[in-house]
Amino acid sequence: MPLNWMDVTGLSFNTLLLLERVQLSWLPGWLKEPELALALHANPAVAWYLRHKCPPVAPWVDQVLAQVDQAAAGDPQAVRAAEVAVLRAIEDLVVYAVDPSVYDAQPFLAWDSDELHKLADWRGQMVIDVGSGTGRLAFVAAQAGARAVFAVEPVENLRHYIKEKARRQGLHNVFPVDGTITSLPFPDDFAGVTMGGHVFGDLPAEEMAELRRVTRPGGQIILCPGSSLSQQAAHDFLVAQGFYWNTFEEPRDGIKRKYWITK
Repeated sequence: MPLNWMDVTGLSFNTLLLLERVQLSWLPGWLKEPELALALHANPAVAWYLRHKCPPVAPWVDQVLAQVDQAAAGDPQAVRAAEVAVLRAIEDLVVYAVDPSVYDAQPFLAWDSDELHKLADWRGQMVIDVGSGTGRLAFVAAQAGARAVFAVEPVENLRHYIKEKARRQGLHNVFPVDGTITSLPFPDDFAGVTMGGHVFGDLPAEEMAELRRVTRPGGQIILCPGSSLSQQAAHDFLVAQGFYWNTFEEPRDGIKRKYWITK
């Protein structure tokens, strides 16, 4: 379903050259392969980049290109339609690469910060924000007096955005770092609060083990938002792990659940 965060019709297909290794690793199974085949056939530099920037996807790129419709490949309008279709399908990745402020301004991020404030005393805490994006949760904790907030984000352009936003706001306790929810670059028992929003659920057991590992005994794990009402499997897993939960509303995006537990 299109996100409609920005108009991608004026963007070059070379925008994919701005994507990073971790983002490219997500593409198999995401995109419609006939459209991608046509777009990559017309843009061999992008196909080369996918193969060499993220070698594990190289066999998939070859498999996609083998599907190209040679008749359509000679039709510039068909090629451009395929390029735009691919750009629309990965609109969130495109926004992160082109202009993260577009994401930062989305209405669903305007939920009441008290939903997070009420879950922890942030003063003096060492905090990890997993999958930080543009720093929605990180800045709440930083402004509330956390000693240090480590904004874990695998996309370099988003880390740069967080760093510059912290500088503009005069916050010296926000530190963007590379990492993912299954590979956090911290020692055991590091943080007083480990949190994340819209990041949990692809690999629940593996993700939870890593969240617990980096959280000190007596510390908190917070997922806010942790799931929508339709994500029942993730919800059942977290409840079985002993998490407390409640609901709140994300503007224009409906009711979400938040979760918290003390390790």
